[in-house]
Amino acid sequence: MSELSGFHHVKLPVADLDRSRAWYGEVLGLQVEIEFTEDGVLRGLALADPTGSLRLALRLDPERSAALAGFDPIALAVPSRAAVQAWRHRLDELGQAHGGVVTGHNGGSVLIGLHDPDGIEIRLYAD
Repeated sequence: MSELSGFHHVKLPVADLDRSRAWYGEVLGLQVEIEFTEDGVLRGLALADPTGSLRLALRLDPERSAALAGFDPIALAVPSRAAVQAWRHRLDELGQAHGGVVTGHNGGSVLIGLHDPDGIEIRLYAD
């Protein structure tokens, strides 16, 4: 059988690339790796964490981003329950609203209620 080794990247639609670039950079520490320009217009961004182990793509698509508002398509892995608490503290310092830390289905810790500028929920999860 052919093997899979994880996700290469996840792509999210956004209404405003500049606003989302700033938010994902400031809040999650992601940096732009690639800018996708079509017909002279910036249409997307490839972002990564400083280690390059997490990749997220943003695509300019206001209609689809509005449709995803309030939904939680991504749970980012965090190495430990203590690290989830450190994220909670960091978000509080940044003034980023969130729903706090709850117990996950497997007994892990999950920071819920963190929304990007388009209202898409990003969860931070440690098993």
